[in-house]
Amino acid sequence: MTNDRLTDFDLHLIGEGTHYRTWEKLGAHPGRLDGVPGTFFRVWAPNAQRVSAIGDFNGWNREAAPLAPRASSGIWEGFVPGVRAGDLYKYYVESQYGGYAVEKADPYGFAAEIRPRTASKVWDLSAYAWQDGEWMRARPSRRPHEEALSIYEVHLGSWMRVPEEGNRWLTYREIAPRLADHVRRLGFTHVEMMPVSEHPFDGSWGYQTVGYFAPTSRFGTPDDFMYLVDMLHRNGIGVILDWVPAHFPRDEHGLGFFDGTHLYEHADLRQGLHPDWDTLVFNYGRTEVQNFLISNAVFWFDCYHVDALRVDAVASMLYLDYGRKEGEWIPNRYGGRENLEAVDFLKRLNERVHAEVPGAMVIAEESTAWPMVSRPTYLGGLGFGFKWNMGWMHDMLEYMKLDPVYRSYHHNKITFSLLYAFTENFLLPFSHDEVVHGKGSMIGKMPGDEWQQFANLRLLYGYMFGHPGKKLLFMGGEFGQWAEWDHDRSLDWHLLQYPFHSGLERWVADLNAFYRSEPAMYELDTEPAGFEWIDCDDRQGSCISLLRFGRNRRRPVAVVCNFTPVPRHDYRIGIPEGGMWIEALNSDALDYGGSGMGNLGRIEASPQGLHGRPCSLSLTLPPLSTLVLKREET
Repeated sequence: MTNDRLTDFDLHLIGEGTHYRTWEKLGAHPGRLDGVPGTFFRVWAPNAQRVSAIGDFNGWNREAAPLAPRASSGIWEGFVPGVRAGDLYKYYVESQYGGYAVEKADPYGFAAEIRPRTASKVWDLSAYAWQDGEWMRARPSRRPHEEALSIYEVHLGSWMRVPEEGNRWLTYREIAPRLADHVRRLGFTHVEMMPVSEHPFDGSWGYQTVGYFAPTSRFGTPDDFMYLVDMLHRNGIGVILDWVPAHFPRDEHGLGFFDGTHLYEHADLRQGLHPDWDTLVFNYGRTEVQNFLISNAVFWFDCYHVDALRVDAVASMLYLDYGRKEGEWIPNRYGGRENLEAVDFLKRLNERVHAEVPGAMVIAEESTAWPMVSRPTYLGGLGFGFKWNMGWMHDMLEYMKLDPVYRSYHHNKITFSLLYAFTENFLLPFSHDEVVHGKGSMIGKMPGDEWQQFANLRLLYGYMFGHPGKKLLFMGGEFGQWAEWDHDRSLDWHLLQYPFHSGLERWVADLNAFYRSEPAMYELDTEPAGFEWIDCDDRQGSCISLLRFGRNRRRPVAVVCNFTPVPRHDYRIGIPEGGMWIEALNSDALDYGGSGMGNLGRIEASPQGLHGRPCSLSLTLPPLSTLVLKREET
């Protein structure tokens, strides 16, 4: 990337916090000065008295490449001849205060050394030749709320490893064809990657970011990561990145105490330190910090072609008392616990991302009842496109853990979510957080013997796909990984040789295929018109039935769930149309590891009305099953 000019207009925009492409100006940029090749270095350190570029190109000599302050902007800049892509570097920063001096990685560094080493690496992001033009041309016209959205969440370091080579990671380029093939075969529309930004500690899973502009070097170069995104796009798969603007680690080479002052974080620990994570909190009230984060968000869409960001830990940003006891936090100017600066930042973030990147999605992981998270800012909302439905997830997992004999007493856990299902644009997540820290795997949560465990999990996924809201499933959940997720080891792919596991994977693939083929399953996901209960009150039988509709109420789909191991014969449900109905999906089919009970593929509707509808179906409900039915087209 060649960019040898930082104009006065750039400085004006940076100063007022409206320069949303700051990565093009700050950081290290290979280029030429008076015909001489080298690299331009620029870093924001307003309280430094001296800054120099140090690296392998000058023997890490703090005197060899001093930078100069640019007017009163707080930006230091300089050109170092001979420095090229791949060279390692840091900034040596001497503060105006207290004799503080430190070597810092570049906040805008595009690449980094592999941990435990901490230097930034000069890189030219324009060198990669993208081949996803068809995908990118179509992206601005996409309407994600009205489209199928089924997400496969992945931790790149543990999805698949090479045990015969010391249990090493796959590289980005090695992962690319394998992941694309797996996701395409199972029918997911998107891959969501846990944070790929550079981070020092493997055990943080990427959620303690140091290099906000650098994909982690653990798996290869920036070009290699581009190849992975490119490969997914060329296979028709969207890419979502987990993004962490809530906090950052205290490592000396990172953003904390950058120039001898609290530049990116709050000085007062009651605002600037997360006690739960021992990490630093961004000062969202500072213009330059907002600009840094918003530019970073736009950067991933622009330079790496990602399609969405999932914003981590939004609740920790919204509440000043998050994770803090009384006396450990400072109220806002009205005496409340809401972080008004963070609210303003999140609104600006969403406004700017959607203005800069047509077709982009921004998804909130927000675990409280904060209102209007996924409503437009002009209506008073935060402006996110979607919000994770954590309430549904918790209720469903608590319900499914119960022995079926007790489920009738907790029937509200599977129906309560529909009371609020359309207050936000919801996404239904079974994420990595549900299979770590002693919580057990998805299959391990299910009660009963092995047959019942797999039947329960197929039932749960069936209800998930029938329930309004977009879908997300963490890796390993698609084939019934027994072991709890461990970031230091591969998934247990060998389990797919066993019928229950391969049957579960086939069920997930068929759910995705049906979901994507039937507009009633996704078209009105965020609107009440797309859903109706048939019967939500059969608590004695622990059964529910519902209808999904597309626009113009065309091609309705019925979903019926039996949450007990007791088969139900002549189980009648009311339906809106007569004629022949097809049993499109049955989680108890032999192909999935079930008992093979069902309705022989087709059921003719009876003119006998029921549940306020003119016709009805008499069904056989297999044990612990989800049935999905649609009217046969004539």
